[in-house]
Amino acid sequence: MAARITSQLSKLTLLSSSSSVCLPPLSRSYYVYKDPNYKHFRPNFAFKRKHYIPKFKKARSLKVIKLDLPNLNEKSVEEMTPDEIRAKMKEKGIQPVRPWQEKPVYVASTSGTFEAYVPPEGDGKLSATSKAGAKQKFQFLEKKGKSMIAIRKIRQYDEDFDPKVFAEEAQKIYIETHEALADFDKVRLHQNVTERAYPLVTHQSRQKTIRWQFLGSLAPPHVVHARCTELLNKENVFAQVTVRFHTKQTLAVYDRFGRLQHGSEVVARDVLEYVVFEKHVASSYGTWRIHDKIIPDWMPPRQPILKTYRFEDIEPEVKTTPDDKESKEVEVATVTQNQSASPAYA
Repeated sequence: MAARITSQLSKLTLLSSSSSVCLPPLSRSYYVYKDPNYKHFRPNFAFKRKHYIPKFKKARSLKVIKLDLPNLNEKSVEEMTPDEIRAKMKEKGIQPVRPWQEKPVYVASTSGTFEAYVPPEGDGKLSATSKAGAKQKFQFLEKKGKSMIAIRKIRQYDEDFDPKVFAEEAQKIYIETHEALADFDKVRLHQNVTERAYPLVTHQSRQKTIRWQFLGSLAPPHVVHARCTELLNKENVFAQVTVRFHTKQTLAVYDRFGRLQHGSEVVARDVLEYVVFEKHVASSYGTWRIHDKIIPDWMPPRQPILKTYRFEDIEPEVKTTPDDKESKEVEVATVTQNQSASPAYA
C-alpha cells in the first residue's frame, strides 16, 4: 500500500515546463544526492587554517598563554644533586646564589659630635664692651679659622650654603622639632632629628603632656662652629654646624594624671642653647637635622622634675596601757557569759 502511494506521488509535478526552479517535495525522510534544494559541501582536505581578517593575528595569538605545568613527580631540591640543581636553575634562567658574607650597611649619621664647641663662660651675660666680653670675642676669632675651612668644604657639595641664611633655617628646624615632640609625631621627628639624637629627644616623654611655645629670640641665631669629617672613606663626608640660640620660651610638662611636673605655661624663661646640626653632604638626599646639644659645665643645673607618688591609707597606731588590756579582758569575759546564758532558737 505504501509503495503504491509513493509511486503515484512521484508522478505528480507542481511546476510548469517553463519554470526551472524545483520546489521541495511534500515529505522526505531521506537525503538525495545532488538535490538542488540542499547544499552539498565536498570534503576539502586542503583547508587553509587562517582567519579571514589577518590584521588581528597578533591579538588572537595573545589570547593564548602557554603555561609550564609543574611536575608533581619531580624530585625536591633536597634530593637533587648539585649538578641537577645547577641544570634546573639554568633551565629556568635563575642565577646561582653567591655566598656573600658582607651585609649592607647604611650610615645615616655619626655616633657623636667631633671637635665639639666649647662655649665661653658667661656667654649671654657679659657685654662686648667689658673686658671679659672683649676676651670672648678675641677667642672666637681665633677659632674661626677651622670653621671657615669646614664651610669651604661644605660649599664643595652645597654651593648655596651661607652661614647667615642657614642660621634662620636652623631656627625653623629647631621650632618644628619641639612642636613635633609636643605632638609626639614620629614621622616629623625622624625628618628633623638624626638617628643618634632620636632616643635622647624622646627620653621619658611617653604618657606625658608637653606644652611648649616659642615666644621670640632675644638675639638672632648665628653659626659659632663648623666641622667636617670623613667616615669609612674620603668621599663619605659628614658636616656638623653648631648654632647658638638665645630665645624666650614657655615649657610645661604634665604627667598622665594631669599633674604639673616641670615648668609653667605662664612663666616665660630665657633659654641659651648650643644645638649641633648634621648633614650627610656627600649624599644628594642629605638634609640638615638636629644631632646633639652642647651643655657647658658652667651652666646652672636644671630644675628637677616634680615626681608624684600614691600614699597608702595607714591607720594610726593607738598606744595601750596595762589597765586598758585588763578592762578589755573583762569585757570579753562578760560577752561570752551573756552568749552562753541566752537561749538558742532553732
